[in-house]
Amino acid sequence: MRPAGELERHGNMSGVRPGTEGMVLEGTEAEELRNKLETISRELRRDIVRMIGLAGSGHPGGSLSCVEILACLYFYKMRHRPGEPDWPLRDRFVLSKGHAAPALYAVLARCGYFDREELWRLRRLGSMLQGHPDRLRTPGVEISTGSLGQGLSAACGMALGLRMDGIPSRVYALIGDGESQEGGIWEAAMLAAHQRLGNLTAILDNNGMQIDGRCCEVVSLGDLPAKWRSFGWEVQEVDGHDVLEICEALDRADAARGPGIVIAHTVKGKGVSFMENNVDFHGKAPTREEMERALEELGEEA
Repeated sequence: MRPAGELERHGNMSGVRPGTEGMVLEGTEAEELRNKLETISRELRRDIVRMIGLAGSGHPGGSLSCVEILACLYFYKMRHRPGEPDWPLRDRFVLSKGHAAPALYAVLARCGYFDREELWRLRRLGSMLQGHPDRLRTPGVEISTGSLGQGLSAACGMALGLRMDGIPSRVYALIGDGESQEGGIWEAAMLAAHQRLGNLTAILDNNGMQIDGRCCEVVSLGDLPAKWRSFGWEVQEVDGHDVLEICEALDRADAARGPGIVIAHTVKGKGVSFMENNVDFHGKAPTREEMERALEELGEEA
């Protein structure tokens, strides 16, 4: 486990990366970590539903499916400083599936990058929170994304640049399964393996759905673990809603000799019964009535 006192609310901000090869989370500290991250995840889901509902526009399905992934990154794994967004030693995060911006915004607000009240101005004219991440508007956003298939290439460039500059930071990129039908993903995969980018970890939000339906019916992705291994990546598979599985996978990725990917099996719209595995909520905001029902399911008190 991490040294005592290192499990801070905003992740690892000590500036020192602990040795994590072979780390296994267990015992009382593991349960405390699980409870903490699961509590944060419930809070994030409520914020996501509310901000999209108030905006009347957005992508709830893919935002809700990646909540635990982002919670583990920002509240357990990544080195970052909300009060110093450009800290040179920070780990970098790239949201390649940029339509899931509400999930990232909810995390950044809860970390303290900006006031939580900004969430309720999502997609409004002049807001710092646009429909897709905007590096020039939003503190904590490393790169503007949303054009699918490009974020992993940007993450490769960041990882290569950090290595060339001798900066011991890591880059994490969250990609989608529908997005993985884009050729740019596989070009980046080849480059990362060729350059042996051991400081790069991709996480695949494998929720099985895209805007037109089930991924397997639109363009089948086949055997994803085998594909990534054939491109030279170290592959792990996890339950994308089990926070300890995610944390352990992220820790193991530190020891990778080259780039690594965590394939996280998730549920589209996770946490809201009528959104789960419902492709209609890929890019449709809940009505006011649906928003209130969803918040009730997520445990928000009236």
